[in-house]
Order: sequence, then C-alpha cells, then structure tokens
Amino acid sequence: MIEWIVILLIVAAVASLLGFRGVAGASAGIAKILIFIVLIGLLLMLLFGVLVFA
Repeated sequence: MIEWIVILLIVAAVASLLGFRGVAGASAGIAKILIFIVLIGLLLMLLFGVLVFA
C-alpha cells in the first residue's frame, strides 16, 4: 500500500506542475486517505502486538 501512496504523490506532483489541478487534487486526496489507513493499521498492530506479548 505504501507503493500506491508514493505513486499517487508522484502523479499529484507531476499533474500539479503541468497544471492539471483536478487530477492533482484527486491523487493527493486518495494518497491522504491511504496514509491515514496505513497509520491506523500500524497503530492497531502495535496496540494488539503489545497486548499479545504483555
């Protein structure tokens, strides 16, 4: 999933440089959502990992 985030951020940067605001905004928005999903998953794994080994 991290690969998708990087790809979308690159697409957003290139689209922004070329003046495609709609594509840049959509790509950045999707990347932001994926970042939050990854962070929530990481926090849940850390929480449950600590609970399992405690």
